[in-house]
Amino acid sequence: MHTSTGGNRHVTKTPWRQRPLAGAALAALAVLALGGCDSDSEPAARSGPSVIAPGKPGEPNRELSAEEAARMHAEDDSPNSADVDYTRMMIVHHDQALEMTELVPNRAESKKVKALAERITAAQGPEITAMKGWLKNHGKAERAEHSHGHEHASMPGMATEAQLRKLRAAQGKAFDQLFLTLMITHHEGAITMATDVKGQGNNIQIEEMADEVVAQQTSEITRMRDML
Repeated sequence: MHTSTGGNRHVTKTPWRQRPLAGAALAALAVLALGGCDSDSEPAARSGPSVIAPGKPGEPNRELSAEEAARMHAEDDSPNSADVDYTRMMIVHHDQALEMTELVPNRAESKKVKALAERITAAQGPEITAMKGWLKNHGKAERAEHSHGHEHASMPGMATEAQLRKLRAAQGKAFDQLFLTLMITHHEGAITMATDVKGQGNNIQIEEMADEVVAQQTSEITRMRDML
């Protein structure tokens, strides 16, 4: 809340989820009455309230206009470790989904299962490309240093190697049933991961990607359950 010397109160509503960095910065802003109406002490050209951003230890405070304070809040969506970890893991998660859908044309019997697999492939292929691009743009490797893939088994929803071998060996209706069962679990895991990063991450682009995962895969889970 910013208070001007003229008595007008300017209220800035906090967004539904504060960014960890931006929220802390705004919480530290001390609102001062800086003479919007006192023409003797302030230039008449000054418009709107101002705020004071406390300086670092040993540094003076900085005076910010309302516009600068709002811009600081809006732009501070720098990725944190949760954003990076989510992106790396979701690439692997999507890769396995595509590995499963590649089996469908030659093994599935149901036309609905075949159509579903095509939709999954069409959606998750571009998402993998987008996530790889995001990591590159932020100077992050696709895999964490010293990562050998062992942590992927702990990702929610991932099919085990034994389950994948069984899927590769199945045909017809048996394949359809196993594919749907494994893919429902796989989608539920992706939704769990997306929900977690929405609460722990800080980057707007990753939040938007996670929203898309939740919306799309929730709809597909409903469709797949109807096929069982």
